[in-house]
Order: sequence, then C-alpha cells, then structure tokens
Amino acid sequence: MRHPNIRNIDEVEAREMTRGRHRMRLTRVGDAAGSRKLGAIVTEVAPGAISFPFHAHTAAEEAIYVLSGSGEARIGTARVAVRPGDWIAFPVGPEHAHQMINTSPSEPLLYLCVSTQEMPDVVFYPDSDKVGVMVPDEKAPLGFRYAGVYREAQALEYWDGEPEAG
Repeated sequence: MRHPNIRNIDEVEAREMTRGRHRMRLTRVGDAAGSRKLGAIVTEVAPGAISFPFHAHTAAEEAIYVLSGSGEARIGTARVAVRPGDWIAFPVGPEHAHQMINTSPSEPLLYLCVSTQEMPDVVFYPDSDKVGVMVPDEKAPLGFRYAGVYREAQALEYWDGEPEAG
C-alpha cells in the first residue's frame, strides 16, 4: 500500500464545472494527498473556454504551472500568451486579478494551480462588481464555500441597522 500522502491523478475523482463559456475539469490532488495549508488542483479548460470568472484574492495567493496546451492569462488589464512550462504568479490584490483563457479551438489547456489556503478570503470580481467571502468547508466540492456574494453597489453602510448609532 502506498503512503497516504501520495496520490496519483488517476486515483482522484475529477469534477466538471460548466457554466456558459466556463468549462473546466478540476482534480483536487492536494487535498487527496493530505495537504492542509497548500492547495493543488489540476485544471483542464476545454477548447475555446475560460476558467473561473476574473477575480482577485485578498488572502490566498495562487500560482499556475502550464502543463500542456496554450492560451492566455488575463492579469489585471493585460492578456499574456501562455504555453507549457510557464509559471504564473498571482499575488493577492486587485492588480493581480486573473483568469485563464483557452484560445485553442481544438486542444485543452491543462495546468496545475497551487494556492495557499488562507481563509477566510475576500474575493473581488471586477467584471461583475461583486465581492465574495470564502470560508473553508471540507464537505464542499472545492473545499470551500461562499458565506456570501454581494454586489458592491448594493453594499450597506457600516452603521446601517445599528440601533444605537443614531
């Protein structure tokens, strides 16, 4: 029997995530091997598809290592061509908002996404003017859930509803 901290990708169940142009296959290899503070997900973005919505973290740092295929990394206002062997760092902060785009009409874009598991994490979505609060949840498909997703324009003022605030 192999050590419990070693898992091959063929031993881990993949999860399909599809919503419009967002078409991915996600395999959580880090969790399967027992990682707690470092996440690792092998992500396959379908031809012509995009990954998660364009977003920026305030706590969790991410990085991507491109395994195969080609596409673009959308980072802040830039779109940069990527290919196998590229390491892409996404430090926290709005200037590092990011999204992966598969520009190939026929070949998947395959990459390893590594991230710190800093939670709770506030995530900003510049394209949709949303903010989400991520909290850990071992029962959720990706190991976290959103405690809330809010449109910034509908945010409440800090003192709203406080009875003693006059």
